[in-house]
Amino acid sequence: MEISLDAPTKPVQVSTSIDPRPTPAATQRLYSLDALRGFDMVWIMGAEEIFHGLAKATGLPFWGAVSNQFTHPSWNGFHIYDLIFPLFLFLAGVSTPYSVGRELEKGKSREQLMLRVIKRGLILVVLGMIYNNGLQIRPLSDFRISSVLGRIGIAYMLANIIYLYTKQRTQVIWFAALLIGYWLILKFTSAPGFPAGDFTMEGNFASYVDRTILPGKLSLRIHDTVGFFNNIPAVSTALAGILAGTFLKSNQANGSKKALWLAGFGIISLVLAQLWNLDFPINKNMWSSSFVLHTTGLSLLLLSAFYYVIDVLGYKSWAFFFKVIGMNSILIYISTKFINWDYTTNGFFKWLAQLVGEPFNIVVMAICLVAIKWLFLYVLYRKKIFLRV
Repeated sequence: MEISLDAPTKPVQVSTSIDPRPTPAATQRLYSLDALRGFDMVWIMGAEEIFHGLAKATGLPFWGAVSNQFTHPSWNGFHIYDLIFPLFLFLAGVSTPYSVGRELEKGKSREQLMLRVIKRGLILVVLGMIYNNGLQIRPLSDFRISSVLGRIGIAYMLANIIYLYTKQRTQVIWFAALLIGYWLILKFTSAPGFPAGDFTMEGNFASYVDRTILPGKLSLRIHDTVGFFNNIPAVSTALAGILAGTFLKSNQANGSKKALWLAGFGIISLVLAQLWNLDFPINKNMWSSSFVLHTTGLSLLLLSAFYYVIDVLGYKSWAFFFKVIGMNSILIYISTKFINWDYTTNGFFKWLAQLVGEPFNIVVMAICLVAIKWLFLYVLYRKKIFLRV
C-alpha cells in the first residue's frame, strides 16, 4: 500500500481503482461517482445511528420503521441497509472502464494490467483480515479470514480480469452465467442430511462449503456473511458496475438519455429480482442471484439519479458533503479499527449532549459522531491526501 502527497495543484494519486472515481474523458471526472460513493459510506460512518436514536427517543412507529431499515434481516428478506455493501462493489466496477480501460487505451498490455489488478485484489484481502483480527497474534481457531474488503478484492479482481480479456457481449454472458450457475448449484445440492435446494443457513450448499474448507472461525459459526463460495455471484455485482461504466463512458447517447437508460435497466433488474425471489429468495447472507439483481437495480437507479442531477444538470454544490467522504472511503472504513471515534466525539461534544439532555442526547451524539469524522476527512481533502490501495 502506498500513500503519496503530491504538489498542492495536483490531486494525490494513491493507487486503488477500487475507489470508483472515473472520468468521462481524460480530463474530467464524474463528480457523481464520488458523491454516490460518499452517500453510500455515510451510512456506515454512523449516520444510521441517528435514526436508531430517533426511534429510541420518540418511540414513534414511523421512526421505528425507518430504524429497522438500517438493520440486516436475520436471513431472507431485504432492508435498505443491505444495499451499502453491493452498491460499493458496483461502483468499484463502474470505475474500471475509466481506470483499467484508460490504461489499455494508453498502450498498457493486458498482462501488465492483470498483474496490477491481482495485486490490488490481494492487498484488499489482507487488509480485510487485518480489519477482522487486528494486528495481533491469535490462534487460527480465533482467526476470521473472510471479510468485506476481501470480498471486494476478490470480486473486483475477477471481474476486471473478465473485462480485460472479453468484449462487452461476453461480459453480459458472464454476468448471467455466474448468477444462473450459482442458482443451479444451490438448487440441486445441499449440505449433507438436507434435501436438495435447501436455502436455510444450516442446509444451503454455500454455507456447507465455507464451514468445510475455510480455516478459522465464521461470522455466524456455521455460516459466514461474506464467505468464500458466494463470491461467485458477487463477481456479477462488480460486472454490472463495469457494464454501467462502459455505457457511461461511451458516446452512444447524450447525458440525459444515458441517465434514462440506466434507470430503465434498473427497473428491469428489480422486476427480474422479484420474479427470481419466488424460487431463490433475496438473501444478502447467501448473496443470492435475486439479491444481486435487486441491489443492481437499486444501484442503477441511484447512479442514474446522481449522474443526471450532478453531471448532466450541473447541480454539484449540494453533493460536496458526500464527495469528501467518497474520496477517502476505504480510509474511513478502516479507521474504525484504529481510532476511538466515540472517545473523540465525547471529548468535543459531550457538553452539547448534556445541554440537550435525555432522550434526544443520543441523537445529538450520533450527529456529532458523523460531523467529527467528516471534519477529519475534510482536512485530508483540503490537504489533497487520499488513501487508495
